[in-house]
Amino acid sequence: MTTLADILRGIERGVFPAPDLSVTVVPAPSDRESCVVAFTGHIVVAADVDPAWVAERIPPGDLSAPLNPPFLYALEQLTGRRVNAIDAMLLAPALVDPVERAAAIEGLTELTDHEHPRVERAWRYRDDVHVYADSYGGLVLTGRGLAGRLECALEVPEGERGKGHGRRLARAARALIPPTAHIWAQVTPGNAASTRTFLAAGYQPIGSEALLVR
Repeated sequence: MTTLADILRGIERGVFPAPDLSVTVVPAPSDRESCVVAFTGHIVVAADVDPAWVAERIPPGDLSAPLNPPFLYALEQLTGRRVNAIDAMLLAPALVDPVERAAAIEGLTELTDHEHPRVERAWRYRDDVHVYADSYGGLVLTGRGLAGRLECALEVPEGERGKGHGRRLARAARALIPPTAHIWAQVTPGNAASTRTFLAAGYQPIGSEALLVR
């Protein structure tokens, strides 16, 4: 049986679901989360639901319905979860060159304090979380999130924004993972500054997701 992890790992290799205007239903990736993921011409509903139940609520070929409130609300009610956010998904390969990797993480220090609000939030949605700080008070976090994928998140102090620190931290995330890996970022579409930051750091738009959590 195909899983969401299979689909995401395939995308990391450049293999996307067929853009055939269809909806694929796969099991929830974990007890922690379910989701609806949209790619070009293809939707994936990753939840423990009957495919017939999904088909009854999504008109054939309508790829906007799965991310619209009526379907998401019905999915919330059925699964006992709530939609946490609808985000754009971006993806980047790890930096491979040793010199580039070393330069990207220069000045970062790994933190062990899990009481920072950003760190606490990361542990709610990810496993194996690592947090690194720079000299300007910025943070870059990495961890295993949806379907076990490697994810990153950034925090730049308000007074340091607009100076390129976010772009540097986003690039650093690509050096904090194994050279053969890829890393994902989730960005609220309305956050144009964050979107520009990740694009400038070499991340590419992949699709969008609605994450449902307990």
